[in-house]
Amino acid sequence: MLEVFEKGGFLMYPIFICSLIAMTIFFERMFYLKSIKTKSKKYVLRVKNLVKKGSIELAISACRKSTTPISKLMLAGLMKFGQGRDEMKEAVEDRAKQEIPILERNLATLSTIGNITPLLGLLGTVFGMVKAFNVIAIVGVGNPVALAGGISVALLTTAFGLSVAIPTVVVYNYLSHRVDELIREMEVNCIELIDLLTYQETNNVGIIRDSLSQGGEVEYEISSSK
Repeated sequence: MLEVFEKGGFLMYPIFICSLIAMTIFFERMFYLKSIKTKSKKYVLRVKNLVKKGSIELAISACRKSTTPISKLMLAGLMKFGQGRDEMKEAVEDRAKQEIPILERNLATLSTIGNITPLLGLLGTVFGMVKAFNVIAIVGVGNPVALAGGISVALLTTAFGLSVAIPTVVVYNYLSHRVDELIREMEVNCIELIDLLTYQETNNVGIIRDSLSQGGEVEYEISSSK
């Protein structure tokens, strides 16, 4: 295997490095996104329950203790409580502009690797074909063995480049889909939170403001609409 790798020429090395980078990004993003999804479920439910009970201060405290993107979005909305729905929504959207790039981190690198590795392979093949034609110029076409050997070596880089590019593109699309799902979930959860805060603001804002200013909390249940 190592012998075949060396026959491919010097461009086999950057393609190999690209494959290592792609693998590292894939595993890092997979573990990160899975961790975010797992942590967010219970956390979001807890914050919503606190808001339903009117415990805005406890909800803010819970958000500050968490490092997940959704917690930072919810914290942005909670901090605008009492200033109107539009202010809360704008605060969440502004924070989302900072958090979404974190979810998409290194995906652009994966896309780049998926695009350049076939080109590197093709470039290696071009160099190999040039060498093959140099052989023809020296020994003529009467030595098909030497010609075939040169061409086969030239095609190695293309084969290697494609073998790296194809799974990289698949992985990129998979991770992009996972990120899009997380973004949609965060959007839904933030809208639900803003709805709850708007309800609290409309019906009990005076009581909760007094409680927050005194460092206390107010707890009460919201009747289900179902």
